Amino acid sequence: MDADTQKNHLKAYGITYWSLARNIKVKWLLNYRGGSFLLPDSKAVQRECQIRGVSFEVLSNTNTEEILETISSPSKNMAAVVLEKAPKIAVYTPNGKSPWDDAVTMVLTYAEIPYETIYDTEVLDDGLLLFDWLHLHHEDFTGQYGKFYRNYRSASWYIEEKKEAEALAKSLGYNKVSEAKRDVALKIRDYVVGGGFMFAMCSATDSFDIALSATGVDICEPMFDDDPSEPNYQSKLDYHKTLAFTDYILERSPLVYEFSSIDMTSKRSIPKETDYFSLMDFSAKWDPIPTMLCQNHTALVKGFMGQTTAFARELIKPNVLVMGENRTNQEAKYIHGIKGKGFFTFYGGHDPEDYTHKVGDPKTELDLHPTSPGYRLILNNVLFPAAKKKKQKT
Repeated sequence: MDADTQKNHLKAYGITYWSLARNIKVKWLLNYRGGSFLLPDSKAVQRECQIRGVSFEVLSNTNTEEILETISSPSKNMAAVVLEKAPKIAVYTPNGKSPWDDAVTMVLTYAEIPYETIYDTEVLDDGLLLFDWLHLHHEDFTGQYGKFYRNYRSASWYIEEKKEAEALAKSLGYNKVSEAKRDVALKIRDYVVGGGFMFAMCSATDSFDIALSATGVDICEPMFDDDPSEPNYQSKLDYHKTLAFTDYILERSPLVYEFSSIDMTSKRSIPKETDYFSLMDFSAKWDPIPTMLCQNHTALVKGFMGQTTAFARELIKPNVLVMGENRTNQEAKYIHGIKGKGFFTFYGGHDPEDYTHKVGDPKTELDLHPTSPGYRLILNNVLFPAAKKKKQKT
């Protein structure tokens, strides 16, 4: 899985998942040649790699023992983590085609990793209990329809999505979309607390925490829910209820395409050519969880924009781990935390290989980016629940 010898990093994760689904245990060699996977040799595995265009090497038993011995040395920042079973994956996403694409579903499809889609009805019916890993598709949990009002309120897709969201909320027994989304967010929080693994990108990150902090508080203006917001709603937010963020200020104007001060999009002055974020270096033996989530063939990853591009460092809770940052702009791009028995990861930006992906733009063709470091971070999270966990030390 290093930069020089692997032709398709993304599909390599699919090979690993394919093996796990056939009850073949895999060793993830953290920090060894870009985070390589060690699989038992068989003609079936070799054939599958050849079909999918994944580079591999056949090792003798002696070579394998030498590698594992090197990795186990106290002087090496490496570790071998056993992956035991293929996690069952859910993507929280509405039915039908949205005018934007989702990086996670694209890379899961490209890597040939199976997933199921669920939405509000299934979540409220405790359908999350069937899954090991949950991704939150580009979503607005605040009931403000992505704050697309200014630019797209007359667009047919916006009108139709608003109508469908209101009909769904009513069918579930709610008077407002914001109330339905609030309870969905609470169910997802409970899923994490109970031991689930949750991953979110772009606007699903900050809007999720905002919805939790605004439980019982109306922050929506009349064009979203047909009545005014509560007076002084900013002072009524409860930051103790959130997963990752605290002390943020909400964007009150419905005409501004922004949720709060969490996001760094409007505070950036970084040229595209120099927009990179750095992955943090963790102890593989003592902190295998963040080490797994940061496995890559480069420590420097191209930046990319989104409605929520990155997170203001000063608004991240002290118990949340920053795993990727742009030091020039003092912003966090990739963060991870523990809530109860479960875990969450927030990844800023919309598409790792489309710098300024806009509504209606064509989707990224991953055949053109088979070694994408930005997409590898997503797939690290997909395999994370398959691993034996050790308690994080730092």
